[in-house]
Amino acid sequence: MKNSTELIALLNLEDLGNHNFSGNSITIGSPFVFGGQVLAQAVNAAYKTIPEDRILHSLHSYFLEAGDLTIPIKYHVDEMRNGGSFSTRRVTASQHDKTIFILAASFHKKEDGFEHQTTFDPNIKQPEELFSWDDMLEQFGDFLPKSMKYFLSIERPIEFKPVRIPNPLNPEDLPANEEVWFRLKGEKHEMDFRTKQEILTYISDYNVLNAAFNPNASKHNFGNTQTASLDHSMWFFRDFDFDDWMLFSAESPNAFGARGLSKGNIFTRDGKLIASFAQEGLLRPKKRNQ
Repeated sequence: MKNSTELIALLNLEDLGNHNFSGNSITIGSPFVFGGQVLAQAVNAAYKTIPEDRILHSLHSYFLEAGDLTIPIKYHVDEMRNGGSFSTRRVTASQHDKTIFILAASFHKKEDGFEHQTTFDPNIKQPEELFSWDDMLEQFGDFLPKSMKYFLSIERPIEFKPVRIPNPLNPEDLPANEEVWFRLKGEKHEMDFRTKQEILTYISDYNVLNAAFNPNASKHNFGNTQTASLDHSMWFFRDFDFDDWMLFSAESPNAFGARGLSKGNIFTRDGKLIASFAQEGLLRPKKRNQ
């Protein structure tokens, strides 16, 4: 995928009737389906059963099996509730006659209420000061570990600029946080809020477990650790546009028992809080003979 047009096409599922839908997969460098893709496609499926006046405000999900890149994913939506203000949907994703993913999502009609929000550090480095993943590959590709070089070489519709770039040749333990600027590649199209939420859901599964790795990064990394998203939750707050850089800001309060927890927020560049997220992931050190 090169741009947002191709990403939107990937996330927009085929309607098979009776609340059944089908979607294909595109790799991001892993041998299995990217969790963010399944999340976003499930949101797309749920939205196809929701009235126009209701917007996704929260989702909670579990990844049950690794997804197969070579065959379509089937999605089924159950209408759990349609109330005066809220609608709730349950989405199951399946392959090979097995459920690989489940999602519960709640949708709310627009209402007025009081407000507050958290903020990010105003002194944070700006994206113009930082290297993108593409810059890193171009300038340091000959020195990077093979697995990292391959991952960075995959074409993707999002540009990422980490605020802190660790040295893979001299790893060290880091604070339990991760901040990454991101933006869509290619021409910016006018999108409805639903489409923007689906894309943001897709992006939210990138970089999320880095914060849980960082305190032990001198010894453990994605190369010597078995990793997988176990669950993922999001809360959506304000409308936004993909017309500028946005900030993904994560922290990890805990890693224990081969699992790591990360949570955080997503902001527009001018500081508007648009979403929060939380994910627990598998962080299982590989045995030497693996």
